[in-house]
Amino acid sequence: MDTQVAIVGAGPAGLVLSHLLHLQGVSSIVIEARSRDYVENRLRAGVLEHATVDLFRKAGLAERMEREGLLHEGVNFRFADKTHRIDFRRLTGRAVMIYPQQDIVKDVIAKRLEERGEVLFDSEVFRAELETDRPRVHIRKDGEKDHIDCDFIAACDGAHGRCRSFAPAGALQILERHYPFGWLGVLAKAPPVSHELIYVSHERGFALASMRSPEISRLYLQVPAHEDIGLWSDNRIWEELHKRFSSSDSTPLNEGPIVQKNITALRSAVTKPMQYKRMFLAGDAAHIVPPTGAKGLNLAVFDAVMLARALSLFYAEREEAALKNYSKACAPRIWKVQYFSWWMTSMFHRLESDEFDRNRQLAELDTIVHSQAGAKYLAENYVGLPFEDFFI
Repeated sequence: MDTQVAIVGAGPAGLVLSHLLHLQGVSSIVIEARSRDYVENRLRAGVLEHATVDLFRKAGLAERMEREGLLHEGVNFRFADKTHRIDFRRLTGRAVMIYPQQDIVKDVIAKRLEERGEVLFDSEVFRAELETDRPRVHIRKDGEKDHIDCDFIAACDGAHGRCRSFAPAGALQILERHYPFGWLGVLAKAPPVSHELIYVSHERGFALASMRSPEISRLYLQVPAHEDIGLWSDNRIWEELHKRFSSSDSTPLNEGPIVQKNITALRSAVTKPMQYKRMFLAGDAAHIVPPTGAKGLNLAVFDAVMLARALSLFYAEREEAALKNYSKACAPRIWKVQYFSWWMTSMFHRLESDEFDRNRQLAELDTIVHSQAGAKYLAENYVGLPFEDFFI
C-alpha cells in the first residue's frame, strides 16, 4: 500500500487529522490496532471547547453534535457548604459543548468511510522505518504481515502506543508528573442533578458531577491512585457521592443503576520534541493532562489542526518550515493547558498534607468565585483559547 500520510491510531487526533487532510486533497490511511466496535464504544469524557465545536462545524462534522450535544454556558463550584456559578457566557461570550468522545469517533469514522477514506481496523503497527525520505510502516492483520509506504507518519496511537519507541533511544524526552490520587468514575442510569457540571472541593476529597445525556449521569470521586475497584460496591459509591455533594443549597443526587465503573490514575506528561525525522506525534501520544480541566480531547484536536496545516502547506507549496516548526508551534498552547489542568487539579483535590493546604485551597476558590478577574481567567481557559484561523 502507498499513501501520502500514514496515520497510526483511530482516536480523535488521528481521525480528525485524516478528515482535515482529505479536505485539502491530501491522501492518508488510518491504521488502528483495535476493532471498529471497540474504538466506537470505549467510554470517554467529552467537554468540547468553543474552538473545537467551531472547527467541527466548519469541517462538516457537527450534524449529530448539534442535535444531541448539550450546550453549557457555565460551571458550578461547590465548597465550604455553598455552590457558586461561573458564568461563561457573561464573562467570555462563549460556551462549551458536552458531547462524548466515542460519539465524535463514530461521527468521524462514518464521515471518512462515506468519503471512501481508508481506515484499517484490527491492524497492529509493529515496526516503522524512519531513516529515509519515504518511511515504511509494517503492519500485522489477521496473522498476515504487510506494509505501507508513505511520505510522513502521524503517530496518534495514544499514551501507550508503540510509535514513540520507533525513534532511537534519547531522540524523544518525556517530562511527566504523577499524582498520588486517581478518579473513580461511574456511569449511572440516572438524570443529572444539574444541567451544568458541579466541581466539589470537600474535606473527604474531590468529586465531580457531569453527564452524558439528560438520562445518563457521569460521576467521579477522588480515590488513592492505585485503589482496588473491587473495594467499591455500588452502595459504597452512592454513599460517598452523597456525602461529598451535600451542601446547604444542594439538591440530592439522583440514584440509578451503575452500568460502568473504573479507576484512572492522574498524571501530566509532555513528549519533546513532538517529531522525529518524518514522524510527528499528536494527541495522547504527545501529551497527557489530568482530566480536571477537561482539556485532553481538545488538545488532541488542536494538534490535528496544526499538523494538517503543516502537511497541507508542504503539499501545496513544498513549504517545509511549518513541518520543521511543528513541535515549537504546538508547545505554547500545550504548556498553558498543562498549567491550567495542574492548577485546577491542585485547587480541588484533597492533598496528603496538613490543614495549611486545605485552607489555602478554600481561600483560592473563594478568590476565584468572588473576583471578576479571577472568574474571567478561569472562564477563558475553560471555554478554551482560540485556534488560529484554519483553511477550511
